Amino acid sequence: MISLALADDQALVRAGFRAIMAGEPDITLVGEASDGEQAITLARRTRPDVFLMDIRMPGIDGLGATRAICADATLAGVKVVILTTFESDEYVYGAIRAGASGFLLKDIEPVELIHAVRVVARGDALLAPSVTRRLIAEVASRVTPPPVPRLDVLTAREAEILDLVAAGRSNEEIAAELAITYATAKTHVSRILTKLGMRDRAQLVVFAYESGRIVPGWLP
Repeated sequence: MISLALADDQALVRAGFRAIMAGEPDITLVGEASDGEQAITLARRTRPDVFLMDIRMPGIDGLGATRAICADATLAGVKVVILTTFESDEYVYGAIRAGASGFLLKDIEPVELIHAVRVVARGDALLAPSVTRRLIAEVASRVTPPPVPRLDVLTAREAEILDLVAAGRSNEEIAAELAITYATAKTHVSRILTKLGMRDRAQLVVFAYESGRIVPGWLP
């Protein structure tokens, strides 16, 4: 069973998301919040598997709440998915840097939202395709020097899998492409995360572009 929490300052939006999830037998809503401070408290009290987080809320906003949740070692199992009507680069980049495992626009179809919750709950990262393109463009256009690459800590196979993660491949797709088992693919991704000190796949995507290993337009 996937435990889910929701933060949005609009009661109508929360009701809509609640109705969407109500019919899913494998998802249970454990709480709601109307601002960032409540979201942080809710996360600490319920420790949901997935937290759907609005960005613009009064007081502490969604980015601040995401940052606080992801920085709390006791909440390491909580995966935050940012939901917003905005596609601004600063929100995308800020959300991923804050530790979000996904970034989706509120105009997605209900079935896509349900799929996103399941994908993130099992440890994958999910970004709306249009948002991913903007994120890549923003990273590539940064004028500040990227961090010193740490790719030497990875094996050749791990570096290959990092490329596939950066290209948006799921563990299932990586397993099929490299003719390995799903469990092996998942283990490799976990080791890459540990070696690079990353929280999840979303941060691996950012790292791959910042380090210069991947460039816009590249496909494996």
